[in-house]
Amino acid sequence: MKDLNMKSLLTAVLASVVFSGAALADQNLAGSKNCLACHSVNTPVVGPAFKEVAKKYAGDKEAPAALAAKIRAGGGGVWGANVMPANPQVNEAEAKKLVAWILSLK
Repeated sequence: MKDLNMKSLLTAVLASVVFSGAALADQNLAGSKNCLACHSVNTPVVGPAFKEVAKKYAGDKEAPAALAAKIRAGGGGVWGANVMPANPQVNEAEAKKLVAWILSLK
């Protein structure tokens, strides 16, 4: 029984490290693409906090594609008067990865 509990604990710790590493990698991508100049994970800056975006679009099946397109092309009118500039330095795969990370935030 003791071995089973230790295996369960070790599995949980390793899963946490793997998922934390993936989340950190995607936050690093956001930083490298200048997303963090206008956004943060928890609090609004110029644009909304990423957690607010995740909450707003939770369960919306159209959101991933629409948000990935908005990252690359820019847009406005959803979060007030501020306009999100286009980000041509973000390719399509990176935009999809950023959106998946943002929408996974709780």
